[in-house]
Amino acid sequence: MSYGFRRTLGGRIVWRTDEMDREILTDLVSQLALLVEPEQDPDEDPLARLVGIDPEAERPDDPALARLFPDAYADDDEASAEFRRFTERSLREAKVANARTVLDSLDRSGDKVTLSDAEAQAWLMTLNDLRLVYGSRLGVTEENHRLFQQLDDDHPAAVVYHVYDWLSFLQETLVRALTGFDVEYHQED
Repeated sequence: MSYGFRRTLGGRIVWRTDEMDREILTDLVSQLALLVEPEQDPDEDPLARLVGIDPEAERPDDPALARLFPDAYADDDEASAEFRRFTERSLREAKVANARTVLDSLDRSGDKVTLSDAEAQAWLMTLNDLRLVYGSRLGVTEENHRLFQQLDDDHPAAVVYHVYDWLSFLQETLVRALTGFDVEYHQED
């Protein structure tokens, strides 16, 4: 059972967890990395790849990817396409790098995940990306959030919502640990 992130008396950020939660999170983060990984075109201009330009970048049809990579200009499709061309590849690469940091820290840890501040930032970004994907897939909004909380456990969306809610919990506890709002400091274990 996950208890969320805490800052220890020594200033470290720790997540006490169990094997099942680590396995679930590892699977989710692995899927996220595959979802956002930029496509590799062997015929791509090496200079364009080097500077991060993606001449083929288009607004994603997938609502989850559109949420992760939104248009920069809501009222100007041409400007959004141009912006996407110059930024999307590096954004995708950053999301994959963050996911790999999370996977590496999960891989090296047992029931106690200890993070540096840099790793905690990567975790924060990855948890946020996962929440955006699951929230988009479910259609969670501020207006209907409470309806999802009230779903019966046998409803088809209930399990996915519980994952979304768990990711929200992890993100909130990590933010609290990073910002110092985790007022209960815990002794080093």
